[in-house]
Amino acid sequence: MLTHERTRSADSGISPVERLHALVAADMQQADRLIHKGMGSTVLLIPDLARHLIDSGGKRLRPMLTLAAAHAGGYGGDGHIKLAAAVEFIHTATLLHDDVVDESTLRRGKVSANLVWGNKPSVLVGDFLFSRAFQLMVETGNLTVLDILSGASAIIAEGEVMQLNSAKNLGVSEDHYMRVVSAKTAALFAAAAQGGAVLTGSGGDFVSAFRAYGENLGIAFQLVDDALDYSGRQALMGKSVGDDFREAKMTLPIILAFARADDPARGFWKRVIETDNQTEADLNTAITLVEQTGAIQETMRRARAFADAAKAALSTLEDSEITRALADIADFCVERAY
Repeated sequence: MLTHERTRSADSGISPVERLHALVAADMQQADRLIHKGMGSTVLLIPDLARHLIDSGGKRLRPMLTLAAAHAGGYGGDGHIKLAAAVEFIHTATLLHDDVVDESTLRRGKVSANLVWGNKPSVLVGDFLFSRAFQLMVETGNLTVLDILSGASAIIAEGEVMQLNSAKNLGVSEDHYMRVVSAKTAALFAAAAQGGAVLTGSGGDFVSAFRAYGENLGIAFQLVDDALDYSGRQALMGKSVGDDFREAKMTLPIILAFARADDPARGFWKRVIETDNQTEADLNTAITLVEQTGAIQETMRRARAFADAAKAALSTLEDSEITRALADIADFCVERAY
């Protein structure tokens, strides 16, 4: 496991995400302008609600992957700007929809949009942002990119439905959980990186490397998020601790903890997950059980393996500041849990 100092630039003290942002800063500024232009509407509720989430301090990591891939391949057009904005719109739309489905109250340290404006406006503004994303994809004039991002959008929706259907079901397998993670999170990471690579016109190996990087990074990212739901670190990152537990989501920490549980613990999990009969004290019990069974450590071990796979995917590419920053981001993704 890397130390905190090794996940930050030795000479500047900034995180790898900030380093990557600096490397694509000019393009990111253009993408941000396009994002704010794209969420504009004469229906004032739309930009107000969209801005609440878009300007809430997100790192823009997914669109940065698009810009980074384009840079790494020497792309000289402006299609990557439009594609990056489209990626951010898709991501924001899914967050708006997720918060409605999950009945979330907090997002990035702020009150969630569905709590401020209600569920119906949040869903409809999410739909609006999806539409804007597809407009931008069409404007790139690249049918392959359109196919990649539109396909990812469908896969993300499938993943969310799969997760919804598996809630409150202690029989969910690790394989099913990984399919959910690959669909609802990793699909957009992969498409964002692959789309930027495709625009460069580079060979298949270059495109495949970026897709593999994005996919593995996305899986590592979600595994860490699921582990953090049972950690005090979650609160420091602007998220509520125990949201997955309260929503009876079958994430890897729960799957592993239940598989390793003794009879009394199994009875506890059946009560709080399958019957949805929870008390205020149950979250602390759940945190204790996942820690005692080593479920958090195992989840983080697997996240580390996917982060390493993301770095390995970059090894076939020409060494550059961009690829070094991307490799460090894979490490940083795991290290943020500590």
